[in-house]
Amino acid sequence: MATKKHIYHHGRGIGFSYPLSLQQRIYSMFIAPLAILIILLLLLRVLAIVPSLSFHALPLSYLWKALGATFVRLVVAYFFALFVSIPLALLITKSTFAEHLLLPVFDIIQSIPVLAFFPLIILFFIHYHFLNGAAIFIIFLSMLWNIVFSIVGGLKVIPNDIKWVAHVFNIRGFAFVREVLIPAVVPYIITGSLLAWAQGWNIIIVAEVLHTYIPGGSADQDLFGIGSVLVNAIARGEHSMFVAAIVVMVLGIAFLNLFVWQKLLHYAERFRFE
Repeated sequence: MATKKHIYHHGRGIGFSYPLSLQQRIYSMFIAPLAILIILLLLLRVLAIVPSLSFHALPLSYLWKALGATFVRLVVAYFFALFVSIPLALLITKSTFAEHLLLPVFDIIQSIPVLAFFPLIILFFIHYHFLNGAAIFIIFLSMLWNIVFSIVGGLKVIPNDIKWVAHVFNIRGFAFVREVLIPAVVPYIITGSLLAWAQGWNIIIVAEVLHTYIPGGSADQDLFGIGSVLVNAIARGEHSMFVAAIVVMVLGIAFLNLFVWQKLLHYAERFRFE
C-alpha cells in the first residue's frame, strides 16, 4: 500500500448477476416486462375484471407525465432518506453503547407500518398547504430504514486492517469518513437504495391518493402521479386506463432497473472486500 488513497480499494464479487450481453439487456428491458403484462392481462380476463379493453383513445402523454411526476417525488424522498441515513448509521455504530441503545429503538420504529402515521402527516401538511410534502414524507419514511440498516451492515464488516492503516496514516475525523467509511459502504448504500426504491414504488399508490385520508375529501385533492391514476382509474371503472397505467409503470421501473441500478451494482463491485 504505497499511498493512503489506496486503502479502500477492495475486491470484487458483489453477488449479483448483470445483464451485460445484448440478449440479456433485451430480455431485461422488453421480454420480462412484456411477460409480466401478458400474465396480468390473462389473469384479469380470466377473473372477468376487464371484460373489454380499448387503448386507441388513451392519452399516453398524460400517463408518461404522471410517471414523471411520481418519479420526481421518489427522487426527492430518496435523497432526503440518503442524507439522513448516513449520519444515523454512523451514530448507531459509533460505540457499543450507542448500538445497544439505538439499534432496538430504530428496529421498532421501522417495524411500525408507515401508513399508521399517514393521516396525522396529511393533517400536518394540510395546515401548511403542502400536500406534496405529505407524499414525499411518507415515501421518505418507507425508504429510510432500508438504507440505514444496509449501511450499518456495511460498517460492521470493515476489516480491522483497514482501520489500522487509516490510523497509521493519521486519517481521522471527516477525512476518515470520506476516505474509508463511505467508500467501504458504497455497495451497501447501493443495495439498500435499490430496496428503498422498491419500497417507494409500493407506497406511491397510496401516497398520492390523499382524499382517502382527508375527512370529506374528494379525488380532486389527490396528487397527480401514476399511483393516483391507477387507483382512480379502477375506482371509475376505466379498465383500459388502469391497464395502460400499469404498462407505463412497469416499463418505467424496468428502464430504471436496467440503466441505473444494474450499472450502479456493477460499479459497486470495485469497493467490495475480499
